[in-house]
Amino acid sequence: MTEESKILLVEKEQSKPQVKRLGARIVAIVFMLGTVGQIAWAIENTWFNTFIYDVITPDPRPIAWMVAVSAVTATITTLFMGTLSDRTKSKLGRRKPYILFGYILWGVITAVFPTVAYIQKIGIAIVMIIILDAVMTFFGSTSNDAAFNAWMTDVSDSSNRNRIQGYNAVTTLIANLIALGAAGIIIDVFGYFIFFYIMGGIVTIVGMIAGILIREPVEPIREKIEEEKKKSIFREFIDIVKPENLKENKILYLLFINLALIGIGSQISFPYLFIYIEHFLAYSKGDISIIGGIVIILSGIASLLIGLFSHKVNRKTFIIISVILTSIFLFVFAFVQHIALVILFYFLQLSASMGVAIVQGGWMLDKYPVGKVGKYQGVRMIFFVAIPMVIGPPIGSAIIRHYGYPTIIDGQPGFVPTPEIFLYSAIVTLLALIPLFYIKKEEGIIKFEPKNKLGENQE
Repeated sequence: MTEESKILLVEKEQSKPQVKRLGARIVAIVFMLGTVGQIAWAIENTWFNTFIYDVITPDPRPIAWMVAVSAVTATITTLFMGTLSDRTKSKLGRRKPYILFGYILWGVITAVFPTVAYIQKIGIAIVMIIILDAVMTFFGSTSNDAAFNAWMTDVSDSSNRNRIQGYNAVTTLIANLIALGAAGIIIDVFGYFIFFYIMGGIVTIVGMIAGILIREPVEPIREKIEEEKKKSIFREFIDIVKPENLKENKILYLLFINLALIGIGSQISFPYLFIYIEHFLAYSKGDISIIGGIVIILSGIASLLIGLFSHKVNRKTFIIISVILTSIFLFVFAFVQHIALVILFYFLQLSASMGVAIVQGGWMLDKYPVGKVGKYQGVRMIFFVAIPMVIGPPIGSAIIRHYGYPTIIDGQPGFVPTPEIFLYSAIVTLLALIPLFYIKKEEGIIKFEPKNKLGENQE
């Protein structure tokens, strides 16, 4: 090979899109903190609901109230604590203190949750459930939604953000495999109390170990952060809704609206999914564990592949296709009853929605204003949690009360969810396409640096 050919070969290699390596330490921490954090969220989003339905009351309204209060708590917490973490300068770092101590207390509250069953009066028990769930959400949102997600942004760049989001998505599925796959069996054999004790302990211990391992990245934007600290936190929140800020971050807010509409569609049915499978389709909690385990393993593989290779596809195109598929699979899920078909379409719907989350998440990380990542994790929570969880579950509850079958469980009247919740979910999910039409296709192209400018991230 001639010298000229070698030079051309090198130039061609350097011109190829190159994904910056994250490093083994970062990947390990993402998997540890992501997994135990998602275990806690999976428990709250599913088994808290079934616990209320089975032990307290089969009336779907308390579940909707709990989800709504939790959503508001998560949003306010992430917005405030995320902004606070942006301004923090301590020996442990900016994000590490919130991650370390938040995860420890998050697990403790998870373990304590089922003690409300000792309260005899249902009204008081429901109030205490909502309060405990809000306290758990405070610690979870502080450590996971605000600090951990901001830390992932700190240690990544545009080239590898789809990848780190893919890893984080896989942790969601690993967590669900643990929290859902094993849950039904543990609950059937040992009861809810032992289940919550075990899962809460795992969150506390693993969260503490991973939190200790965290290293904060170098902060080249310290001057920007110090400038922002001169403002009051209240002023920071006012700045969010200023017209010039909305205009400057137009694409980010369109993605937020897309996120909210997808979330509303999901929250119409998701809080009642396991109740539907158990009480309408007549599968046991053990069956739910098998269904969940198979779906999660398959979806985990799909999510990992999406995270590794989705940078090759225009982000806008990918999200549009995934939203349409999510809606189609939700629609079909409403008509299936055989366990094999339940598994198949649950897997397809979950994989499509995880694909949206991975690519959309990476895109949003690119669009967060410099030095304000923690604060905008809080803004994201308005659209990711508050709006969907305040609007979606009450719609689902109303649908269940209108279409559902009346039932009596432990002397308490209630309703069994029916397939209509998935049909409404599918319709609302399609509305998420609207904000994408206002984003130019070229905005969805990932920008890569030349290979010779890339270095490994902190390990």
